[in-house]
Amino acid sequence: MSRSQLYRVEFINRGEVYEIFAKRVYQADLFGFLVIEELVFGERSGVVVDPAEERLEKEFSGVRRSYVPMHAVVRIDEVEQRGTSKITKLDDKVTAFPTPLYTPSKHSD
Repeated sequence: MSRSQLYRVEFINRGEVYEIFAKRVYQADLFGFLVIEELVFGERSGVVVDPAEERLEKEFSGVRRSYVPMHAVVRIDEVEQRGTSKITKLDDKVTAFPTPLYTPSKHSD
């Protein structure tokens, strides 16, 4: 019996840290980007609805895949079960890379 993989992905977006859960995460063919597919959100059967998770679900509704710049990714964890997706304020403990990962070489022709 094969278990399906589930990933918790944290990335920086517009000054906030997004924490989402997805079934597929891989490097994109588009250089410098990570692909996040098959996002997983909570069940709607409960009486209590988390407004942060609801905001994320609305933001990503209709999205088949997201391309996130690799330098914006804070962390990727493979997890046993889904937690609550959330958006938190960016604090001083998370620092972006100071320079691009790739700098083209300058050729004089």
